[in-house]
Amino acid sequence: MILVRSFGYFTLLLAGCTAATTVAELKLENAVISPDGFDRSAIVVNGVSPGTVLTGTKGDSFQITVNNLLTDESMNMSTSVHWHGIVQQHSNAMDGTAFVTQCPIAPGNSFTYSFTPPDQAGTFWYHSHFRLQYCEGLRGAIVIYDPDDPYLSLYDVDDASTIITLSDWYHINAFDVRPNIQPDSLLINGLGRYVGGPATPFPVINVDQGKRYRIRLLNMACRPDYLFSIDNHTFTVIEADGEPTAPLVVDSIPISASQRYSFILEANQTVDNYFIRVNPTSYKSSFDDGLNSAVLRYSGAPIEDPPTRTWPLVNPLVESNLHALNTPGAPGIPGAGNADINLNVVAGLNQTTLAFQINGVSYVSPEIPVLLQILSGAVSAAQLTPSGSVYTLPPNQVVELSFPGTLLAASHPFHLHGHKFDVVRSAGTTEYNYVDPVRRDTVASGDSSDNVTIRFTTDNPGPWFLHCHIDWHLDQGMAVVFAEDALDTASSDPVNSQWNDLCPTYDSLPTSEQ
Repeated sequence: MILVRSFGYFTLLLAGCTAATTVAELKLENAVISPDGFDRSAIVVNGVSPGTVLTGTKGDSFQITVNNLLTDESMNMSTSVHWHGIVQQHSNAMDGTAFVTQCPIAPGNSFTYSFTPPDQAGTFWYHSHFRLQYCEGLRGAIVIYDPDDPYLSLYDVDDASTIITLSDWYHINAFDVRPNIQPDSLLINGLGRYVGGPATPFPVINVDQGKRYRIRLLNMACRPDYLFSIDNHTFTVIEADGEPTAPLVVDSIPISASQRYSFILEANQTVDNYFIRVNPTSYKSSFDDGLNSAVLRYSGAPIEDPPTRTWPLVNPLVESNLHALNTPGAPGIPGAGNADINLNVVAGLNQTTLAFQINGVSYVSPEIPVLLQILSGAVSAAQLTPSGSVYTLPPNQVVELSFPGTLLAASHPFHLHGHKFDVVRSAGTTEYNYVDPVRRDTVASGDSSDNVTIRFTTDNPGPWFLHCHIDWHLDQGMAVVFAEDALDTASSDPVNSQWNDLCPTYDSLPTSEQ
């Protein structure tokens, strides 16, 4: 057996096998950090935020031990970690969704997530899926490389240096953030500036003139949408949320919370420094004094800030212009409402409680995880809790979900666990595309005039969360659970003794440690 160490984790290569196992530890601790020059307590992963980058190769298995050393009860001391975009076929218990697929990991304890992504490659990420913890820093990138990537010949570099993460950052505890409070800063690869703050160093992406780079862009924010661009450069988009797309040339990329894109960047400009600009489109901000900015630095350029350039953006990415590359086509009979199961997902706000709702019900986490309820014999919507927020779906059916925007003026990024879906109607258009729509795992719902529509097939037993990825909206009820093929969940998704121990350990904790 050969042991290879890279990026702070281990990969085990078994003799005679092409697949490997990525073995990693994520040590979660509280620490004072100052990514934008302002000191505040946060959650770090292996001593850093964003956390350690996890990588593997298509076909690999993952064994990731989360070691919970959290001590700050103001950010919750228990935790769970979700592997965003990993489908978790036959491993629902490893999805990391607190009170849907597991009880949280108690402080002073650890849990090993073991899963094999089914034929998946691309750009993913991990984050806490318990209360508001990921807003406090518990988030990091995952990249699964594909040796047979159909676009391999189009780029020269694709490694840790070409990952760009975007995160909103607040100088107060996430539980104190109100709807009218905007982020203090935007962090690009964990660095940023805030209004009136020090001129902290810009994050820098280094390139060599003449080379081509696969940039992996991740919006790991808790709330904002962003518009990403680089002065004097255009991009060729080739991936959305871990799914390859037909190449699309753009000059800017709108990206909602939890979405990811890969694009090819050609370093074909004069050797110099160029501003990377990330404009928050969810709130008013600017690029003054280096806000919302990073630097693209060509080898040989002086170590100095870029000049201000005029670079009008005229060709932004439009989601409906993206098309799936692999086995394109939405499942089922084309035409709105022609799926086996057609559901409206109507998001709203309870004007009395100010809690968010889906179809008139605010999601409240159950005391017993939905998966444990199913394994204990509850298989109907009437038996499963939280009442009104669990929808049972039979196996091998085509489901069409529509997100009418009439009750909410702002766009919401909806993420579906356990599946990739085809976006047959995107925000900003009234056209439906069942032939070759983009396939992804998070979609923006658009504005009040939109009716964003997606399709997927119920081929993955287990309870799967559908929720708004604005973390405060999820915490306040904008979610439902799809209990898919509940009768076959026990045989399809076995659990282990370590998983069985999670709930008794968590339930025995004092409230301050939960």
